[in-house]
Formats: sequence, structure tokens, C-alpha cells
Amino acid sequence: MKFFYVYVLYNRSKNFIYIGYSEDLARRLKEHNSGLSQSTKHYKPLELIHYEAYRNMKDAKRREMYLKTNRGRTTLMTMLKEYFL
Repeated sequence: MKFFYVYVLYNRSKNFIYIGYSEDLARRLKEHNSGLSQSTKHYKPLELIHYEAYRNMKDAKRREMYLKTNRGRTTLMTMLKEYFL
């Protein structure tokens, strides 16, 4: 069974949030923390704080794009409110 993942990474000391998409979540997390991703290499170490699994790639990509909007980030902050206290 194949899944497509939307994930949220966080660096507490730099208050940095990254939202991404991957078909292999474990591999992608390792890439981020190894500095192989240009967009996150200056924010290591990154912690996986949330992920969602989808059976359809288009659904996952749509969710990723939504979470990257201002409204989506607000939704994310509300969902993870207790984590950020």
C-alpha cells in the first residue's frame, strides 16, 4: 500500500517551520537533517512534529499547498496549539 505524506518540520531554537511533501517520509527527514535540502540546511536539526498520509498524490499536494498559505498556517497553528505553548 503506497502513501503520500505531507509533513511539518520544526526547529525550536530558530522558530522555523517547514511544510513539505514526500513519498518516503523517513528518507526525506534524513535528507533535511543531513543538509541535503537547500531550503532547510541552515535550520538543522529539524524535528518532525506533524504528518498526514494520503492514498492519492493530488490530495497530498493540495493539502501541502493549502498549509503553505496564510490561512493554512493559521489552521496548522490551531491544530498544534498545545505543542507551541
